[in-house]
Amino acid sequence: MRRIGQKILQWIAEWLSKEGPPSTSPLCDFNRLSYELRPGDVLLVEGRSRVSDVIKTITQSTWTHSALYIGRIYDIRDPKLQQRVRMAYQGDLGEQLMVEALLGEGTIIAPVAKYRRDHLRICRPSGLEPEDAHKVVAHAISHLGFDYDVRHLLDLARFFFPWTILPRRWRSSLFEHNAGTPTRAVCSSLLASAFNNVNFPILPFIDRDEDGSLRFFKRNPRLFTPKDFDYSPYFDIIKYPFLGLDDLGVYRRLPWCDEAILYNDNERAFVAANRGDSVPCLDDRTISRLEPKKSEATQASDRDDETSPTINPAVREADQ
Repeated sequence: MRRIGQKILQWIAEWLSKEGPPSTSPLCDFNRLSYELRPGDVLLVEGRSRVSDVIKTITQSTWTHSALYIGRIYDIRDPKLQQRVRMAYQGDLGEQLMVEALLGEGTIIAPVAKYRRDHLRICRPSGLEPEDAHKVVAHAISHLGFDYDVRHLLDLARFFFPWTILPRRWRSSLFEHNAGTPTRAVCSSLLASAFNNVNFPILPFIDRDEDGSLRFFKRNPRLFTPKDFDYSPYFDIIKYPFLGLDDLGVYRRLPWCDEAILYNDNERAFVAANRGDSVPCLDDRTISRLEPKKSEATQASDRDDETSPTINPAVREADQ
């Protein structure tokens, strides 16, 4: 009976983890972003799986997954930690690696390149000392092999509902002293505990005493979601868009299409319509209002030709 239950849970985990197709419209330059990564950086991912859709609904955020970048194997200074990473990862030793907690897999080592086709963002802890960055990486590596805490995800979902709606037995157990087990983790709580370990703030509670002094209180790591690293004022956001706008006014030279054609968050229908493979997602009446009629355009062009001044051939030749 227990074996059957494990198989059912495994099937559910595989079903939830199944990913949809990647977007054909890239939002970030993966090569530039991966070049910028430093050990201790948090990598945010917009997932494409079913469980990612659940997390988006729960957290009301685009970011559904977070991972900790640990560098390449030879970047890890501690021989014991380096050996543990070698045992957990059998791939290319020159790969850029990260620690992440995944449903159905637990806490693992994975190459950053697995998210090459996804929307990514770097959250860098501002002013983090190199020694503390090493401790953060070490804390994450020490949790390799831990199971993914499915109960934590359900508790977090229940926590977002008002207390008066759910029965007491259904309410969140996140604030219980011994809630969950120490051998389970989710991506964001694992990273939050790693930064708490070196007293680096993410979203602390700040209290002002009567004498005006400030006191920082650590937030429960189990309450963190991926978006909190993006929201935190103590993390620098690093983005490398697919087409950069580093130069002043370069956005004016982007290859914009016809202003009358608007994207309505339906990628397949939009691409097919603009390639002429199927009927456009906009109805004919709307298209007729957005696009000028050929007769009107032709008449306007004819009028412009008639009213345009005649240029002396000699002047034209001199201009050339």
